[in-house]
Amino acid sequence: MGFTVGEHSARHLRRIVRTVLARWDMSELTDAAELALTELVANVVRHVPGRHCTLLVLRRPGGLRVEVADRCPDPARRRGGEGGELAEGGRGLMLVEAVTDRWGTVPVPGGKTVWFECDAKPCSDPPTM
Repeated sequence: MGFTVGEHSARHLRRIVRTVLARWDMSELTDAAELALTELVANVVRHVPGRHCTLLVLRRPGGLRVEVADRCPDPARRRGGEGGELAEGGRGLMLVEAVTDRWGTVPVPGGKTVWFECDAKPCSDPPTM
C-alpha cells in the first residue's frame, strides 16, 4: 500500500498490522512489529521529501516481514554521526534492532527499502505431571 504519511499515520498503520497479525494467529509479534513500524514511519515523516512511502506486510515461514519503501536515496543510519549513540538521529533504528530479529536497508532505483523481520516463537507444550 502506498501512503503519504503524517504525524499521526503510525497509529493507523499499527492498527492494520495488529489486525493482520491477529488473522495470521501471530499476535505475539504485535508489540515488536508495532514499535518497529512506528520508528520506520517516523523516519519517513522526518526525512523523506513529500513523506510518501509504500508499506508491505508479508507472512513468511515462521514469522513476519515488514518493508517500508520510500523515494529518498539517503541510507537509513543506525547511529547519528558525530554524537554516536546519543546523537539526535539514529536512535529509532537502534530500537528497531532491539525489538526485531533482523532488519536492514536495500537501495532501490530512486530510493530505498527499510525492512524488518520478527520470528514467531515456537509453541511450547505445557509441562506434563
